[in-house]
Amino acid sequence: MKRVFAAGLVLIMLLCMATVSASPGSSADSLITRAYLEGEFSSSLKADVSKALGGATDSSINKLNEVYRDYIGYDFAPRFTPVRLTSGGSVSLSSGASFILLTGSASLAVSSGTVINISTGNEVRSGTALTRNQRYFCVEETFAVVTASSAATGQVDGYYFVQEATASPNPLPFADVALNAWYFPAVEFVYKNELFSGTGATTFSPGSSMTRGMFVTVLHRLAGRPAVDEGSSFSDVTNSALYYYQPVIWASALGIVKGYSDGTFKPERFVTREEMAVFMHRYATSKNLDMSVSGNAYESFPDRGSVSSFAVDAMRWAVSKEIIRGSSGRLNPQNTATRAEVAQIIFNYCENIGR
Repeated sequence: MKRVFAAGLVLIMLLCMATVSASPGSSADSLITRAYLEGEFSSSLKADVSKALGGATDSSINKLNEVYRDYIGYDFAPRFTPVRLTSGGSVSLSSGASFILLTGSASLAVSSGTVINISTGNEVRSGTALTRNQRYFCVEETFAVVTASSAATGQVDGYYFVQEATASPNPLPFADVALNAWYFPAVEFVYKNELFSGTGATTFSPGSSMTRGMFVTVLHRLAGRPAVDEGSSFSDVTNSALYYYQPVIWASALGIVKGYSDGTFKPERFVTREEMAVFMHRYATSKNLDMSVSGNAYESFPDRGSVSSFAVDAMRWAVSKEIIRGSSGRLNPQNTATRAEVAQIIFNYCENIGR
């Protein structure tokens, strides 16, 4: 009897051992392989994937090199990036690139392919003068060049290449006006149009304040230097040899300037930002221009309440026409204006309104 019981016990143990041997990883359990459990699966898979994709990867890289072989030397802007062009400078654009002209003037030459003005939805012909604040986009297989006819600023995205003008590294004689200065395009404009002269042979003095006499002289030049016959009505403008003598008489006759209650003009006093707005407003009025005001840009300035009552209408108009754009988010109406700021304001006026 004991032998029968022992035999039965041995049989049960053998059955249990067989069950244990059928653990995951064995041939009896096909869901998990012994290669997976022993770490052989991942390396094998990597080898198989590398072998399968190796040819495709090399082919793709070759195709990319073929597509971009003409872009050697180009920069890539993943989002709109500011660019500055000197007069005669250019920016080359490739497929997928866009350009927006912000200031100055420029034209577009299409070497191949098609350029679309996204702002209007029209195809752009080669030789077209660009319109400011409109986006020009190069479709596939397109190469185009934007060339500045005057100093210009803009924004570009995609592949682009900037070429400086070859005639002169700096078209201005002023050592104190750098090419990358924010006021460079404005100074170049007023200097080349003989609206400003330098303070010396090689200096412009962009940070110096401008006097009332100087500002009126700039307006007189902007108007074409009209001659005057009558004499001065201001007691402190009597010397006909002074540079501002005729400009002040001209401006007074047109009502552009009215002087002070004591009968003086104070030509040597520094002009304020709100005075500039008033003079520009009266100048534009004298030319019978549209003096309407649109938008509420003026209301966005936190210091608008500090504008003198006599200058509110003029300042509101100047802001509406983007002639005065503020400084660090403020109008600073009683602050004096630097020569660089005046150059920018005159430049803005000519760009947005005309002469």
